[in-house]
Amino acid sequence: METVARIASVVLGAVFVVAGATKVAAGSTWVAQARQMGATQPVATVLPGVEILLGALLIAGVAVPVPALSAILLLVVFSVVVARQLVEGRHPPCACFGAWSTRPLAESHLLANVALIGIAIVACWA
Repeated sequence: METVARIASVVLGAVFVVAGATKVAAGSTWVAQARQMGATQPVATVLPGVEILLGALLIAGVAVPVPALSAILLLVVFSVVVARQLVEGRHPPCACFGAWSTRPLAESHLLANVALIGIAIVACWA
């Protein structure tokens, strides 16, 4: 089980690093997309760095299980934000991966988050 948990941690970490890096690369476009989702300017500015740091900790296996638990918390927050947008009938572009993800928000984004939460739960045992 430890090997599976370690793989889950690395995979989840890679997802967070890529998500953060693509947001940084998108620059002001990312901030505008985040604002459409209801994020404040400070949150939109800090989030990419948080994702990169969290991803690096997951990949390195540092302070287990804190990074995996933090990932679960962050993914739950993301899911609540997405669900709120969908309930209100809004479908702004998904900014999950910066300029790489311009598809309008849909239920599939919630399903992806549920899958990532599952991976994070497994990563807790790394």
